[in-house]
Amino acid sequence: MLPDALSTDRLALPVIGAPMFIVSQPELVLAQCKAGVIGAFPSLNARPEHVLDEWLTRLRSELADYDAAHPGRPSAPFAVNLIVHKSNPRLMHDLELCVKHRVEIVITSLGARPDLNEAIHAYGGIVLHDVINVAFAHKAIEKGADGLIAVAAGAGGHAGTWSPFALVQEIRAWFDGPLALSGAIANGRSVLAARALGADFAYVGSAFIATLEAHAGEAYKQSIVASGARDVIYTNLFTGVHGNYLRSSIESAGLDPDNLPQSDPSKMNFAAEKTKAWRDIWGSGQGIGAVDRVPSAGELVARLAREYDAALRELGAVPLAR
Repeated sequence: MLPDALSTDRLALPVIGAPMFIVSQPELVLAQCKAGVIGAFPSLNARPEHVLDEWLTRLRSELADYDAAHPGRPSAPFAVNLIVHKSNPRLMHDLELCVKHRVEIVITSLGARPDLNEAIHAYGGIVLHDVINVAFAHKAIEKGADGLIAVAAGAGGHAGTWSPFALVQEIRAWFDGPLALSGAIANGRSVLAARALGADFAYVGSAFIATLEAHAGEAYKQSIVASGARDVIYTNLFTGVHGNYLRSSIESAGLDPDNLPQSDPSKMNFAAEKTKAWRDIWGSGQGIGAVDRVPSAGELVARLAREYDAALRELGAVPLAR
């Protein structure tokens, strides 16, 4: 049984909007939550650091107003993503603000720490940790995470290489807690497939880049629309950790996508001021072939819901009641 913060009864669709560096800001998170899916953003997107307090205050206030005006269909909760890697100098500052605002769901990445989990648990928060293999999954749960985000092959940003079939299968062999699946999910059929594999949620990122509320330039959004899986390049050059990026942005930077050098993993840096790679080199997952225009986030969620229900009907199942 899922904890209250993750109850699918609160959602229009079992989807978490992946927190994307630079792209996920309050406008997108608010639109996702109001549409009935969990919205999320990296704390490092709030710059300078005091802006995070302002963002959390705004999200709480606007969603409370929305819920008061829509008692029959309240908003979904939001999540904050904390980068736990030692190169993040803001970690403890941002954690303190999550505690202050009692953020219901915290997503941790690039490192699992018991003290962080304990601080979030102290006020009743839930911790989801993203992992790319079963070894990392075991470590995350051993250190106190409540749930996992399985980042499979084809996911945008810092993706793994395991098939979603293998990754979910091996996690579910020993773990029955909250589980989200990330990797090339951009239509309703894929959301249903994630559930069929054993995940509780689909973790959707790249499709939300090409929405009106996303904090991304028009060229980035149109590149998502124009591209497909063949246009996604897997490399560790830009941050020291392997990830998926759009071919067009790599070419625009004067690089040959088919002949990129390897980076030194020891030099990876996620500090807030190190944004050039993510500003100029655009992250993307392999599922973007399903994206053919730039709708609002609410329209995207509605499309996913229609496709999800259509897939259920084809299987002879009953669509979700909304």
